[in-house]
Amino acid sequence: DFGFRNFSAKILKNPFEEGMMKYNNFTEVFMERVRNKPDSVAMRYKEGGVWKDVTYREYYEKSSRIAAGLIALGMENGDRINIFSNTRMEWALIDMGVMLAGGITVAIYHSNTAEEAEYIVNNSEATFIFCENNEILQKVLSVKENIPRIKKAILIEGDKPDDEFVLTLEELMKMGGENLNEEMFKERGLAKKPEDIITFIYTSGTTGVPKGVVLTHANVFAEIEAIEDVVDVREGEVSVMFLPLAHVFARVVYWYGIYRGYINAYAESIEKLLENIQEMKPHFMGSVPRIYEKVYAKITSDVEREGGLKKKIFYWALSVGREVSRRKEFKEPIPFSLKIKFSIARALVFNKLKAAFGGRLRFFLSSGAALAKQIAQFFHSADLFILEVWGMTELTGAATANTFDDFRFGSVGKPLKNIEVKIAEDGELLVRGPIVMKEYYKMPEETEETIDKDGWLHSGDIATMDRDGFIYITDRKKDLIITSGGKNIAPQKIENLMKGDRYINQIIVVGDGRKYLTALVTLNYEEVEKYAREKGIEYKDRDDLAKKKEIYDLIMSRVNEYNKKLASYETIKKIAIIPGEFTRESGELTPTLKVRRKIVHEKYREIIDSMYED
Repeated sequence: DFGFRNFSAKILKNPFEEGMMKYNNFTEVFMERVRNKPDSVAMRYKEGGVWKDVTYREYYEKSSRIAAGLIALGMENGDRINIFSNTRMEWALIDMGVMLAGGITVAIYHSNTAEEAEYIVNNSEATFIFCENNEILQKVLSVKENIPRIKKAILIEGDKPDDEFVLTLEELMKMGGENLNEEMFKERGLAKKPEDIITFIYTSGTTGVPKGVVLTHANVFAEIEAIEDVVDVREGEVSVMFLPLAHVFARVVYWYGIYRGYINAYAESIEKLLENIQEMKPHFMGSVPRIYEKVYAKITSDVEREGGLKKKIFYWALSVGREVSRRKEFKEPIPFSLKIKFSIARALVFNKLKAAFGGRLRFFLSSGAALAKQIAQFFHSADLFILEVWGMTELTGAATANTFDDFRFGSVGKPLKNIEVKIAEDGELLVRGPIVMKEYYKMPEETEETIDKDGWLHSGDIATMDRDGFIYITDRKKDLIITSGGKNIAPQKIENLMKGDRYINQIIVVGDGRKYLTALVTLNYEEVEKYAREKGIEYKDRDDLAKKKEIYDLIMSRVNEYNKKLASYETIKKIAIIPGEFTRESGELTPTLKVRRKIVHEKYREIIDSMYED
């Protein structure tokens, strides 16, 4: 019973039958799992080359020690606690420990710099910080004098330095075991009301300093209720977790896993993701579009390279799949002869693609940025469905979604349960409902600008809605390009058209206030190097290859092919090939892989200006 025989009459009801209305806080959701399914698997992680299970009983035992350890160190009810770490099993243990102790988790992206972390620590007024390893700990120690509220830094893994400021997670848990008093949890985490705060999630700061989005337990409950009708997941199924838990998308997958009872298997790293997927055989998983873009480029380039009969079979199967996909999209009957062809295509091609994802995958989720229409269509044609959803940190995650039986490629679906949407006169998408955040922490003016007096949240996204109610995001309001000729152009539309090209890695369209559009391009070096070998192009290294006129001509010819699908004012007139790629480490991308356009424009201003010199 873990000492909770009488802590709440609500928890003693039949579990998981009354929706979220029976709960006061998410800690109750977790404890219901612990009480009713103590030996079911909550999560998996890999250690020493072996996958290990963590049951709900173990989950609680470890988290309760973390909670008791924090309280013993002086953590007050309502304190903000930072987790500065990549996504991993311990992240979940710490988060639940913070929740049991009545605290508020404030995550920091593991890729953030020391200065970025310092801002979040101070802005959130945190009192303790968990650091994944010594590399991250060193970032914290380098700004130690600037974060005076932090009482201790707790090291998750690695050797502890000779510094009283630092405690290891193992030491904290030992301290917690010695001071464990479960009655405190009844007075802290389990005493929270729906309107109380569960977390701050900081925006990635594409257009300025990160803003601390304040979410309540009620927000999380509303989000769970909203996605109930969209995703089809069952107790005991597996999802592979690799997205940053500092981002709302991964947090929703994590919260929903506890509510629904599916298993979150924590990937070792992005580099080992495919290997981990094949080992864990997930039933579903979420990802940002960048991963799907890379998979699409890899599959299509491999097919082109194989050539011959395999290429013919692949494209025949894909053509069959596209017809089936089209009929499903528009709810048309599928003729028996087409069903037979699709069965053959599945046996010859599509089952092999599924096997690369473990063989059990029923669907993907995509969010965080726009998914190119042709990539969504490709996966669905190959019998792998990507459910695209749209949302924001300020909306506790998803607000609209495509569903299995009601979808439109290129759209972000329809509003979810209990959520209203409308499009303002200037095209901005507005959202209202119980998923709307409480506020930006300590930013009343920004809060007032974002949520109007009638409760509508101004998303900053430009959207249209078709007659069937499907919503199409065309671009960010602040990203719209207005040419010197007065044309309003959505760069994402153009970029998404070209993202799947086998030779193009990334593309950023430029042209605000200019006479015409240009683009910065990074190369898919694997494919470009093959092209160079085939054409006998000599080069010293990849930087040298990127400067070759033959490569410029290749990429420009590819761009011109896509230009044929665009209005004349949307076409790209010139390109500049940038060596390497845009990354989080170099500052051009946010931790969720969105482009920081302002930084890109500043960093490559001379190159951009050179494309307009004539």
